[in-house]
Amino acid sequence: MNEVLFIAAMFGIFISVMIIAKFFGKEGLIAFVAIATVLANIFVTKQVNILGFNTTLGSITFSSIFLCTDIISEVYGFKESKKAVKIGFMFAVIFIIATQVVIAFEPNSMDLVQDSMMSLFGISLRTTLASLVMFFASNISDVYLFAFLKKKFPNSLWLRNNISTILCNGIENFLFVYAAFIGIYSAQECLEIALTTCLFEVIISICDTPFVYWGRKIAKVDEKRV
Repeated sequence: MNEVLFIAAMFGIFISVMIIAKFFGKEGLIAFVAIATVLANIFVTKQVNILGFNTTLGSITFSSIFLCTDIISEVYGFKESKKAVKIGFMFAVIFIIATQVVIAFEPNSMDLVQDSMMSLFGISLRTTLASLVMFFASNISDVYLFAFLKKKFPNSLWLRNNISTILCNGIENFLFVYAAFIGIYSAQECLEIALTTCLFEVIISICDTPFVYWGRKIAKVDEKRV
């Protein structure tokens, strides 16, 4: 069942990006990056088994951010892609601060959600900092690497999309897992989570390649229309 949901969620979020690119263009893609950043920081806390491997549910959402920034960089330019990453980072900071303020309020006798919110949002400072730092570092690195590869291989969108996404996402994944979870999970469990998450992210990156081409075509049509 998890495998079916994983595939459906992956293609569902990619198609959602295409719809946003079609109807809202650059502004819509930047907004998606901001929203996906918040959602990914929630989803990454859930552990699931897919094909017998332990992984987190943040993989698809994080990968969709790379898809968006690659389309933005390809069509609207390097500076706009950097702006999207910075906006996403600021939304993540605001989200984390806001949730900590909310759970700090003393609930009254009618409250039913404080314990659940504490379980979901009562995150450690180490995990929070690891998430923020690794998110910004990986996505800004992806933007720079994508731009560099575009100059070197201007006619190979598939190459720069996959190399930048897989490399930056993979390195970020290993650093985040060990920075956030070592001591919470064993070293072997951390390695398993990092390796399997990287494996799924490679698969996701390969699967999103046709959507990068599709998104570029849609966004270019939108840009000409404007």
